Amino acid sequence: MATIDITEKTFDATITDSSIVLVDFWAGWCGPCRMFAPTFTAASEKHPEIVFAKVDTEAEQGLAAAAGIRSIPTLMAFRDKVLVFSQPGALNASSLDEVIAGVQNLDMAAVHAGIAAQQASA
Repeated sequence: MATIDITEKTFDATITDSSIVLVDFWAGWCGPCRMFAPTFTAASEKHPEIVFAKVDTEAEQGLAAAAGIRSIPTLMAFRDKVLVFSQPGALNASSLDEVIAGVQNLDMAAVHAGIAAQQASA
């Protein structure tokens, strides 16, 4: 599957409607973003079961601010509507593969239990 562009209007639906979503926050003027783009696209072709989304931080400044983006590129991973990974910086192919495998192998029952425990103690 190719990457898709998401906006403030489509972000929530994309996260809600898909089991795993990787989001690349980028900008056209950003050298590391341009360096990471082919790696992200290649991974999207290798993993058609995952949604690979891109957010242009210049065009979607409100969404970037709401997501707390301070440095680009920033990669976020969502699994079952939960943010499970967020890291600034361009990744190489093997590091991105490790992130993908980690997200796929998460015990989401344990993640949801941890969230519930944190909310109960707050």
